[in-house]
Amino acid sequence: MSNKYRKKPVVVEAFQMIKERRGDNVDWPEWLNIAWNEECGTPGSVWARNYPQSDGTDLLAIATLEGVMIVDWDDWIIQGVAGELYPCKPDIFAKTYEPVDD
Repeated sequence: MSNKYRKKPVVVEAFQMIKERRGDNVDWPEWLNIAWNEECGTPGSVWARNYPQSDGTDLLAIATLEGVMIVDWDDWIIQGVAGELYPCKPDIFAKTYEPVDD
């Protein structure tokens, strides 16, 4: 049996969180708005890291299956195949994913 494996091709939804997108969520995809409106800290929820003292410019936090993860500026927020959310660094994202035509 082989010890090498290739990742199966899957299509995920992703959104890059930059400072300009943080204060106003008009560009956010529907799945991210839904996560934003979940109760803070529940699995799959997204909230301001400094909640409830947020001024709208702080980083975001995501409740993942592995625990709470911080979304740094320019990180991608990915919605996985099971609907789970997690952050991904831009360099890893570029090496792992490519755009898909609708």
